[in-house]
Amino acid sequence: MRKAVLTFGFIGLLFVGCSSDDDAPAEVIVDETIDRSTVLTNYADLVLANYQAAMIDAEALKVAIDAFVATPTEDNFNAAKEAWLTSRESYGPSEAFRFANGPIDTGDTEEIEGYLNSWPLDEAYIDYVEGDLNAGIINDTDNFPSLTKELLTGENGNGGEENVAIGYHAIEFLLWGQDLTAPSENLAGQRVYTDFVDDGTAENQDRRRAYLAIVADLLTDHLQVVVDEWTGAYKTTFLALDEDEALDNIISSIAELSRSELAIERIAVALQNQDQEDEHSCFSDNTHRDIRLNLDGVVNVYTGSYGNVNGNSLQDLITEADADLAAELNALLATAETEVDATLDPFDLAIVDGESSVEGAKVQTAAQALVAFGDKLLEAKVVLDIN
Repeated sequence: MRKAVLTFGFIGLLFVGCSSDDDAPAEVIVDETIDRSTVLTNYADLVLANYQAAMIDAEALKVAIDAFVATPTEDNFNAAKEAWLTSRESYGPSEAFRFANGPIDTGDTEEIEGYLNSWPLDEAYIDYVEGDLNAGIINDTDNFPSLTKELLTGENGNGGEENVAIGYHAIEFLLWGQDLTAPSENLAGQRVYTDFVDDGTAENQDRRRAYLAIVADLLTDHLQVVVDEWTGAYKTTFLALDEDEALDNIISSIAELSRSELAIERIAVALQNQDQEDEHSCFSDNTHRDIRLNLDGVVNVYTGSYGNVNGNSLQDLITEADADLAAELNALLATAETEVDATLDPFDLAIVDGESSVEGAKVQTAAQALVAFGDKLLEAKVVLDIN
């Protein structure tokens, strides 16, 4: 294993000789080169801790949804929406584990990410929309007489990537409905709880309740898959990888999230189109949190810290190998955080007037900062001698 050698001051003192003329301490030089295996172990612990937190919040969401389905009151409806928002707080940072050749989106479990977080979502694939009260699987009793986990999982992405049937955003749509208000009104979707009440405001209330309960079940089912992988089989595989390969995966993943998926797909495209339908969480107006949480995930992986997990990190390795590059990366990451935090909440209001507007320019600047960090991070592969 190739290591860069760097000494950090003196660690201990060695006293040599006995006479009063020769009692000056001698500095002991200790090689404190970071063992790359400790960085990889810390990363694996961090990933598991994040997914376990997401699982806890998804289970709480399921409890809240089950309570609403059993007793569809307005209070229970609002509690389910709050539980959904909470669940996104723990899932959002886990997006930093994508693009790393891990179980969330590669190998035998590569479909899991699509089951959990697919977007954008065609609302009419699931339920009624403005102008078509009979749209969606919920209202299509001829083709879908019985709603089951197997059916909805099989229909996810069937016929097009926007045909999202399950996952966080399917639940989001069912709880908030379409966001049909102007961004200036600062309102999320206005679905009413009576859509789920017999003799309420929409047809097929019983099927809507059943659908909601099923997708909440599936959310925990599919999160359990990645928790299990990082507890057992894949964690073993990951820690057995060639260290350069594993580090390459980690660097590539957060660089890709920062410079491409987040900066371009989730921010710049929506800004360019000036369309709230391109938002990541367009029904609940929670996109501003998605963006910040995704960036938090990048920071977590780079610094090796999440919750109670805090150990040797990618940042430490880069600092040891090239302090100047590390300083530049630290500054670029801090700038990205500052620029993202400067963007307007809600996100649809920030993008509605495009790049030429004051708020649109802030969004553009944030995207550019994310690209700059991601691009620079790839240079770390050179200083770490990763082929």
